[in-house]
Amino acid sequence: MKKIGFLSFGHWSPDRGSLARSAQDVLLQSIDLAVAAEELGADGAYFRVHHFARQLGSPFPLLAAVGARTKTIEIGTAVIDMRYENPLYMAEDAGAADLISQGRLQLGISRGSPEQVIDGWRHFGYHPADGETDADMARRHAEVFLNVIQGHSFAEPSPRPMFPNPPGLLRLEPYSAGLRNRIWWGAASVATAKWAATLGMNLQSSTLKDDENGKPFHIQQAEQIRAYRETWAEVGHEHAPRISVSRSIFPLMDDRDRMYFGRGGKESDQIGFIDQTRSIFGRGYAAEPDRLIEELRGDEGIAEADTLLLTIPNQLGVDYNTHVLESILKHVAPALDWR
Repeated sequence: MKKIGFLSFGHWSPDRGSLARSAQDVLLQSIDLAVAAEELGADGAYFRVHHFARQLGSPFPLLAAVGARTKTIEIGTAVIDMRYENPLYMAEDAGAADLISQGRLQLGISRGSPEQVIDGWRHFGYHPADGETDADMARRHAEVFLNVIQGHSFAEPSPRPMFPNPPGLLRLEPYSAGLRNRIWWGAASVATAKWAATLGMNLQSSTLKDDENGKPFHIQQAEQIRAYRETWAEVGHEHAPRISVSRSIFPLMDDRDRMYFGRGGKESDQIGFIDQTRSIFGRGYAAEPDRLIEELRGDEGIAEADTLLLTIPNQLGVDYNTHVLESILKHVAPALDWR
């Protein structure tokens, strides 16, 4: 395991017990947690994006703010739903956030998951073309985005521009060199993992995927990762890919940990249906550090990946989540060959 970061879904709620009671709370706390994670030596601060929800919805102002407050930690998303995105405007936002962070942006994108409203992307002005599904539209948006962030010039300049132009066609600005190799695709199946490898995107595999063969989740995930690597090698990309998996992991260090997570109930995979597709949800981990280490050593998905994203209960506040991250980094991660 080369890198460990956190993944926040950015929930906020005025409910009793929540320390993130408003959108402002969760945005400011997300920045503070990224700063604290960097001080602990964590490698990444990642955020999930959902629309029409009391969660983080517009990632680039947050990513830019985190980039301005930190120096070394990777900052990213897991994932942005491309059904909702204007790929050219997104390229400008991503370029700006990457420049502010001095090249630390790790941008996870995907087809997305079921949202809070029916066909929410239609409210954003996006519609599948004839014969397309919404998933096809997301992949089309992704391919346009990947093309324009390479910095190619393609737009015919005005003969009477407001400001002087360089000669020839124009590209989108700001352009950030190297960003193209730091785009990740959130894949829920072997087929989409292979598609991501074909296009030279890194792979994000979460705690949810299509149940493709009935095997335990971590084994299916490991198979997905190996298929992705095989396709990458067949295509012959010049750079090496990166692969992340996410997990809910909680060392039980004190009575507070045991109160929140010591009661069990998520020690096995679960089966459900998403958009009429049979899906498998990976188990969570909560135990004393020695037991956690042994259980995690048996997780084949973690073993195949180079990056582990720890899903955090952000509504419990910055201090508690800092404690969780510190417990993992000090008492669990070294035994998994981190660093």
